Amino acid sequence: AQWLQEDIPSFDIGGFVVGEDPKAATLFTKTSGVLCGCAFFDAVFEKLGGCEVEWLFEEGDFIDASQGKVVTARVRGPARKVLLGERTALNILSRASGVATVTRKAVEAAKRERWHGMIAGTRKTTPGFRLVEKYALLVGGAATHRDNLSAMVMLKDNHVWATGSITNAVAKAKVCVGFSMKIEVECSSEAEAMEACKAGADVVMLDNFKPAELHEVAKHVKSSYPHVTIEASGGITEATLASFLGPHIDVVSKSFQQGYECIDFSLKIDH
Repeated sequence: AQWLQEDIPSFDIGGFVVGEDPKAATLFTKTSGVLCGCAFFDAVFEKLGGCEVEWLFEEGDFIDASQGKVVTARVRGPARKVLLGERTALNILSRASGVATVTRKAVEAAKRERWHGMIAGTRKTTPGFRLVEKYALLVGGAATHRDNLSAMVMLKDNHVWATGSITNAVAKAKVCVGFSMKIEVECSSEAEAMEACKAGADVVMLDNFKPAELHEVAKHVKSSYPHVTIEASGGITEATLASFLGPHIDVVSKSFQQGYECIDFSLKIDH
């Protein structure tokens, strides 16, 4: 409702022009990618009322538009409402599909390496758009990582500096979470990783390590603390992803919600 209100703060002049005559419109996919966000697309037109959406593909399908635009769905309803919901629905769909597509590429790359761990997103989401972006990670095949500050504890460098040490930060976190929530600590050296494990961290993030050092440190940490989950993050690109995968790395995280290419869709009234 808020997204629709943002697009029509007072009066829809174009809607006045087209009126309430029943119309059908076709949704085209114009660039190849993973279809994601169908439920949000539907919700836009459900909110407007009097509209129906018929999908020709399923959520998570890869649509190949390399040979030209592909008919993906049909929308029926009063012309004014179809066009009122058009841009908001397309904006959601294109962005969700973009995140799902880049995520799917990373997940498939990890599978080709026969790696045992999980690809994950991050909390670097667009304000107000977190639900859609986190959902798109799932459709792309990745883990969402923590959804917000209340879901799992992540102690980063600022937390450590503010409390004086990793040990102090973990101890204070344990007072709040007890046994029911995991604690992750961001570490920039092997010494920090070992301190975090000794303090009782459940997850250690090895942040901004070069691949060779990453795997060496991860091996050392796992040999002493085999139960600790090790996450690699920072400086990972599509081209370098494979070099961060290894037998002692459990999670590789990347901000798929930033810098992705949107999938191009268009909605056209049949004529």
